[in-house]
Parts: sequence; structure tokens; C-alpha cells
Amino acid sequence: MPLALLALAVSAFGIGTTEFVMMGLLPRVADDLGTSVPTAGHLVSAYAIGVVVGAPLLTALGSRVPRKRMLLLLMALFTVGNLASALAPGFGWLVAGRVLAGLPHGAFFGLGAVVAARLVSEDRQARAVATMFLGLTVANILGVPAATLLGQRLGWRATFLVVSAIGLLAMAALARLVPYVPVDGRQGLGREVRALGRPQVLLGLLTAVFGFAGVFAVYSYLASMTTEVMGFGDSTVTVVLALFGLGMTGGALAAGPLTDRALRPTLYGSLAALVLALVAFRFTVHVPWLALVTVVVLGAVGFLTTTPLQMLVMNKAKDAPTLASASNHSAFNLANAGGAWAGGAAVAAGWGWTSPALVGAGLTAVGLAVAAAAGLLDRPGTGRGASRVVAGSPLTAEEPAVSRPSSPASGS
Repeated sequence: MPLALLALAVSAFGIGTTEFVMMGLLPRVADDLGTSVPTAGHLVSAYAIGVVVGAPLLTALGSRVPRKRMLLLLMALFTVGNLASALAPGFGWLVAGRVLAGLPHGAFFGLGAVVAARLVSEDRQARAVATMFLGLTVANILGVPAATLLGQRLGWRATFLVVSAIGLLAMAALARLVPYVPVDGRQGLGREVRALGRPQVLLGLLTAVFGFAGVFAVYSYLASMTTEVMGFGDSTVTVVLALFGLGMTGGALAAGPLTDRALRPTLYGSLAALVLALVAFRFTVHVPWLALVTVVVLGAVGFLTTTPLQMLVMNKAKDAPTLASASNHSAFNLANAGGAWAGGAAVAAGWGWTSPALVGAGLTAVGLAVAAAAGLLDRPGTGRGASRVVAGSPLTAEEPAVSRPSSPASGS
């Protein structure tokens, strides 16, 4: 694996840290800015709105910009957004800073996945994409707890200043390690939009919305489940979240090789395993040690779905995959918001703190059904010898892989 993937992983670490750290800082932010915790919760939604809007918008605007330069511009915008958050004089300015920081999220991961795939041979593309996503999972194990602790000790503004510094470090790594990746002269916004509108791409995005929503139906309320159902104290919440992050990392490590070997079976298997794990959690949550084991499993099978979904959308978008790849992250954030809403609605209805697990299982089951229907509607291959395997997915000769530059040179 090329060192350029390290630069992408460092960037993903910074993005993952700023995305999730706000959940642990809400009480501090609310107290400092003189607002309530529920109102401060809009800061989480503000970031998600930035992701959903920014992914297609910034990808479209940068469709003609060389890939390396676009990655640097996106990380610069991320850094400015976090710096604006740190210096925000009031709640409204902080909301604006969070939206600004979220704008490059989807576009960066979408473009980063395309660049990562182009840096390696076709049989290692999924592993390259999974390596970039490792930065996101490590952020949940190390970055978020450390940033939360920093915010509790030195104030929430210090957290966003440190994240801004991580953004500068990521920019330096991108500038030094990522080679020049030219834009295909045939590509343009119209071609990207047409690729995004292909039925298999849309079905892949729909799979992400429902399939991944099951993860956040539980994750959003894991802290409350830890104290209200498992019987642990508040101090254990960080440990439980870290265990979930460990599972995510394990899932990311396994996702690359499995997806390279067999894309659709990995997608079907991970979604089915997620449904079973969510149903099991409804019962194991009452037994503390079994609950902790299930939390790790949930993190693993939940994140195991991300790489095959990413590669499926990129492959089905054929030779114009950037907009589709970025839109996949909008789909993931819609899943985050939708899963959290559905899980919260179940709790508000009086179904109990364990109900989000069953709600999540239902959402993921819908995602599995969409994925299975897409597989049935897809044109069957003519056999292993007659089809070209791209990232583990048998594609016919009419469905080319993510295109790669013939001879990427270093520099920008």
C-alpha cells in the first residue's frame, strides 16, 4: 500500500474526530453559551446538514480540478470551519462553523476513495479504500475520547483548535505524499450526474440509507443503554464507546480483503449479520459481559458494510465515479440522522431503552432487501473467466473499473 494512503487516513482521523466529538461536548457548550443541551444538540445536526449539502455541491464544483489540489482545498475548508468553531462568539456563529466544517466531509471521502482506488492495482482497490477509512475508526477509539477529555479540562474551544491543527497536519501530509492524479479530460459534471442517476447507483445509495441506519439507531443511545439497562456508571460510557470503536476498526480491517474477494456476498453477509446482532443486543444488553461483547460485534459488522457499499457505488458509476462516491457519504449521514430519529421515536413512545435495537434491525433488514433486489436486477456475469473482477465484484466487459491514471507522477 502506498504512503499516500497514510495522508488520506490522517485526514479521515481529523474528520472523524470533529464529527463525533460534539456529542461529548454538548453540556460544556450549552453551559458556556447559555443555552440548553437539547438546543445545543442542533450542532450535531448542523454538521450533518453540511455533509449532505456539501458532498454533491463541492464535488460538482471541483469536477475539473486536479484530484490532489481538490483534496487540499477540501481539507483547507475543513480546517477553516473548525477554526471558526473555536473562535465563535455565540451560538449562531458556532452553528455556522459546524456547517462549514461539515461541507467538505462527503466530498473529501468520496474523492479520497476514488484516489485511493487509483493508486493500487484493481485487485487491491477495496483494501486501499478501507485503509483510508481506518482513520475514521481510529478517531472513535483515540481521537474522540482524547478530544472530549481535552474539552472537559481546557474548554470546548481548545478541542476545535487542536482539530484545526490536525487539519494543517493532514494538508502537509497530502501535499507531500499524494501524487498528482489528473482529471480525465472526458469527464465533466454532466457525465458525473448521469452516472449518479444509474439505477444500480441509486439502489446502492438507498441500501446505505436503510442498511447503515440500523447502526445509528443504537449508537445514538448507547450511552443511555449503558447506564439505564446494563447497569454501569457514567464513567463506563467512554469505555463502551471505545469498545464500539474497536469493533469498527476490526470491521474496517476485514472489509478490504473480503470486498476485494467478493463484493456482493460481503455486502449481503455484513447486512444480515448486522440484523442478527441488533436483534441479539435486545436480549444480551441485560447481561453486562454479553452486552459488551455484542457492542464490539455491532461495531464490527456495522462498519463491515461501509467498504462494499462504497466500492459498489463507485463500480456502478463506471468511469465517472466521483459524484456518486461523494453522494454515498450523504447517504450515510442521512442514515445517521434517520436511525437516531427512529430509535428516539421508539424510546419516546414508551417502548424502552432496548427498543432502538429492534427498530435498527428492521431498518437494516430493509437495506438488505434493497441490496438483494439490486443484485437480482443486475445483469448476471458470464462466468469468472469471461468477466473482469474489480474490487471483488464480477463486472462484465461493458462495466469498466474505476479508471486509474496510466503513470501518476509526484507533485501537484
